[in-house]
Amino acid sequence: MSNVCEICGKKKFYGSRIIRRGLAKKKGGIGMHVVKVSPRIFEPNIQSVRVDDNGTTKRMKVCTACIRSGKVKKAC
Repeated sequence: MSNVCEICGKKKFYGSRIIRRGLAKKKGGIGMHVVKVSPRIFEPNIQSVRVDDNGTTKRMKVCTACIRSGKVKKAC
């Protein structure tokens, strides 16, 4: 099962976790320095909801942004 929104197509994407070390310049140090960069994954908040689709009810995987904006009509 893929973790993709069926309405807007939002899916996971890759970024970096940056670890810094040192004392900030405004605190009297020589500045923060990057020590390590490790990969990480940003996951979307996907919910499985029952959606009313032209009188029929079906289950869809939808992100919370689409649910909040009213792009889907939830079934009772």
